[in-house]
This record gives sequence, C-alpha cells and structure tokens, in this order.
Amino acid sequence: MRRAVIFDLDGVLVDSFAVMYEAFAIAYKEVVGDGPAPFDEYRRHLGRYFPDIMRIMGLPLEMEEPFVRESYRLASQVPVFDGIVELLTTLRVRGLRLAVATGKSGPRARSLLGGLGLLPLFDHVIGSDEVARPKPAPDIVEHALDLMGFSPEEAVMVGDAPTDIASAHGAGVTSAGALWALSETAELLAAGPAVVLRRPADLLALCPSVPGD
Repeated sequence: MRRAVIFDLDGVLVDSFAVMYEAFAIAYKEVVGDGPAPFDEYRRHLGRYFPDIMRIMGLPLEMEEPFVRESYRLASQVPVFDGIVELLTTLRVRGLRLAVATGKSGPRARSLLGGLGLLPLFDHVIGSDEVARPKPAPDIVEHALDLMGFSPEEAVMVGDAPTDIASAHGAGVTSAGALWALSETAELLAAGPAVVLRRPADLLALCPSVPGD
C-alpha cells in the first residue's frame, strides 16, 4: 500500500524550462561574458543542484547569484502543468502524504510553490541545499521518507530526469518516469523507471485510497 508520493518539481509539477534558460543566459552573460550560452549541455544536467551543474560544466560558481536572482524575478512566468492541481488534490483526498524533492534550493522551491498556491498541498518541500548529497544520491528521497515516517515500500518518486530515477532507486523507492514535459524520452527511459507516466492522471492507478482515510 502506497501512502506517500515524492515529486520532483521542474518538469513534473511546473514548466519552468523557459525561465531557467533565460536566467541561465543572463547569468552566463554577466559572469562569463559575450558569446552563446551552452544551453544544450546545461539542458542535459537539469534536475541537479545548480552549483553541481556549474562544477560539471566547468563554469564559474559565481553564476549562481545572478541565476537565483533572475529565477525569483521571473517566477511569475512559470506555469503549472495541466492536470497537476487535480492530481495533487485527488491524492490528498485519498489520504496520501505528499512531498517535493527538488534540485532547487529549498527556499526557492517553497517560494515558487507558494506563489502558485500549491504549497499547502505538500507536507514537506525539500531542496538540494538541505541534504548532504543532492540527486542522483538517495539522500533527498530518504530525508522525505524520514520526515513523513514511511518506509521505502510505501512511497513512489515521480521525476522527469535520470537523476530522479537514480535517487529513487538508491532509496529503494518505486520510481515513476514523467514524460509529459519531455520532447526526447530515451534518456529517462534508459534510467529504468519502474513505471512510465504519460500524463499526470496516470499516477492515480498506483495510488488508491489509504485505508482508514
């Protein structure tokens, strides 16, 4: 019996890619200078903590400050995916506990969800700055389980990136690959999610009502 769902944020709950690209471009120009920002490589690492992406790409960590500044400034332009509000509401009615485990920092994730009116639907929102090792390590999923008081067998993790699937696998949690934001699905499918979700409502089949709720 599943009693909890842990969601990634970007690409699962919200369509933040355009805003992240714009924030990245501005940060790159401010810190690195003129020339094309390496969007293709940046896109391959989405889902990771931003400082980790900078280290992997060999870019200055000083890009984080303007990236975060612009992400806050542009947050009002981030839409929620169709079907997400209905999914979250139904899961709550069925008695499941909900958490977010994101590559974003905790304050930025909670600010974004608060502005969208989604924050009250979640029991916990955990950022990559709030665990020792961010995704693809299992720490953030394990922390969510600890906070909610559930075993790995009682939860499912929904993500759109290989790092999400790896984090779920490491924590022993059922992994669900979310395809609704992806134009290319091969990389996610190659990570081996236990379940594939083509639209948000597909998750409901895995999460019946919790007995006694």
